[in-house]
Amino acid sequence: MGGRASPPTQRVVDVLDFLARHPHDRFGVSELARRVGQSKPTCLGIVITLAESGYLVRDPADKTYRLGPSLISLGHVAQESMRIGPPARDQLRRLSSKFGTTAALAAVVDDRITLLELVGPPGADVGVQVGQSYPFAPPVGLMFVLWDDDALRDWLAREPTVPLRTDTERRDRVVADCRRTGYLVERLTPGGRRLYALMAGVSATLPDELRVLLGELVSDIGERVYLRSADDETRHDISVISAPVFDHYRRQVMVVSMQVGKALTDNEIRERAQAVVMTADAVTEQLGGTKPDG
Repeated sequence: MGGRASPPTQRVVDVLDFLARHPHDRFGVSELARRVGQSKPTCLGIVITLAESGYLVRDPADKTYRLGPSLISLGHVAQESMRIGPPARDQLRRLSSKFGTTAALAAVVDDRITLLELVGPPGADVGVQVGQSYPFAPPVGLMFVLWDDDALRDWLAREPTVPLRTDTERRDRVVADCRRTGYLVERLTPGGRRLYALMAGVSATLPDELRVLLGELVSDIGERVYLRSADDETRHDISVISAPVFDHYRRQVMVVSMQVGKALTDNEIRERAQAVVMTADAVTEQLGGTKPDG
């Protein structure tokens, strides 16, 4: 991003980001200042101002702070500004309820993949939160560029998040298959699943040590993609099924995803994938969008 950074503003952001990462905990000023690397007087001034505005809540008994109710309305406004309204949430709820799993809506915001909405079964611990973001660079983000040649080309030209080997033939097959079916099915190893947890909140430029570690988990674009070969009863370990949402320019702007996390047959995969596509198409219609031809 261009322009000059504002250190005072960054200190406020640091406090809010830290508390957002610990939504069930409360912190006194001394501990909070230590955890975010600020002096106690500076941190005190920030939390007092935020509490007066309702962005933090102060417990009068132990003088600790936690996130406040003003952030709820602010978050709702942010979602609405990205056109994530009640109709879209209703579509995710139907998908989640039908298969008893979590459904999500995500987009690329300021060059980061950002989770815009998440719906899951009551009491489910999905391990991620709305607003969580990831670097948008190979191999992370394939589902956001599969249906647009220019977007795919630009994404592939980015500096990879981890060292990659290139299997152009398989990548082309993945692109062709996903465009034909209208969905992407990812099959992750246990190590690959850890990738997204490790990537959450980090910058696109990773330390060399972390790049090597992640490179051991995922080393090729498309290698985690499930490609159907035959109708049989073989079960395949599936992680996520995704489908694109388009705007009125027929550009992909979001992705609907459904968490699977278990072994499925080809027919079970297809049933869930078709439901994800129907959900994505409904959100596209609600946005006034249009699917590309072909």
